[in-house]
Amino acid sequence: MFKHLKAVPGDPLLALIVAHQQDTNPKKIDLGVGVYKNDSGQTPILESVKKAEAFMVENEITKSYLGVYGAPEFSPIIQDLLLGKDSNVIKQGRIQSTQTPGGTGALKVAADFISANLDGARLWVSDPTWGNHQSIFNSAGVEVIAYPYYDAVTNGVRFEEMMATLEAETTEGDVLLLHACCHNPTGVDLNLEHWEALTELVNKRNLLPLIDAAYQGFGDGLEEDMAGLRYMAERVPSLLVANSFSKNFGIYRDRCGGLSVIAETAEEAKNAFSIIGQAIRANYSMPPAHGATLVHTIMTDPDLKALWETEVTQMRDRINDLRSKLVQKLAASGASKDFSFIEQQRGMFSYSGLSLEQVRQLRSEYSIYIADSGRMSIAGISDQNIDYLSESIAKVVG
Repeated sequence: MFKHLKAVPGDPLLALIVAHQQDTNPKKIDLGVGVYKNDSGQTPILESVKKAEAFMVENEITKSYLGVYGAPEFSPIIQDLLLGKDSNVIKQGRIQSTQTPGGTGALKVAADFISANLDGARLWVSDPTWGNHQSIFNSAGVEVIAYPYYDAVTNGVRFEEMMATLEAETTEGDVLLLHACCHNPTGVDLNLEHWEALTELVNKRNLLPLIDAAYQGFGDGLEEDMAGLRYMAERVPSLLVANSFSKNFGIYRDRCGGLSVIAETAEEAKNAFSIIGQAIRANYSMPPAHGATLVHTIMTDPDLKALWETEVTQMRDRINDLRSKLVQKLAASGASKDFSFIEQQRGMFSYSGLSLEQVRQLRSEYSIYIADSGRMSIAGISDQNIDYLSESIAKVVG
């Protein structure tokens, strides 16, 4: 039955990881993988997570199913983190949230929900966007269209072109995907003025925003990173949010995320949520418990929550410090290109401005692994490899 099937190319970023693993050069550097690493090159387990797991081992009494939406006590955790405890949306009961297997699981459920219930809705994504966005929504039968976003000349946002495209080409009922913060893959974020203009456009064009909040806390702060999302959520009638706990809790393999629906009334939110439940049941039936129990344990224990917030700050500060160091080292290495924009970007990723030819030269001659787009994971830089990295880039750039 399978003789007619032909192999398809895998994800290029995953292939990059394999190539790095097989490289025997002791100086090799992996700037492709999208996970946080410490200065030793490890993805550590947070101390707050270790303590929460120890508590769970002693107190967990069952391994029974959670139910379609996950543990009900987990929903307020999602909502408070995203919108803040003083949110009018929460007070009015206009938001419903479910646990999902990671942020990717949330996006997949959102894709199925949109495909089945919003007839003819197209998804608008930034150019570029996270590589899996298109695959997820295409798999659900949703057409994906790109809007202008990254400006390779200024290393900023092509906001006027973005707005002009959305104004001219979107139709009522289309879905607009926005990154809440720490834009993946560019590291170039929208500012609050951009969010204000986009909120006005969403209401004018009757669009449905879908916010991908995968990196809360890795930009400027847990509260600060949600400023644009919170502004929009209070001012639009309908909105979807897919969020991930993989990064800010460091629980990547435990697959914990959330999907939230905001509607004009509490009743509309409940109606939409019931349909989302059907999409979940037909997809993975019920979410795993471990990651959500960890997050809930941490967020409901004042001491563990304070420790976690400190650890998020430490991760964020390390990434931002690495950006500054890299800019300084590149300048000191005599690179002809001005890389100062890297310091202004936010989150784990940076569009480095390196060409495909330069990226491939770094890979073949120096064992430095960066995505073909020039996107590199800042968290893969360390005090041990930053000098070699800077000198190698300077040689390639000239």
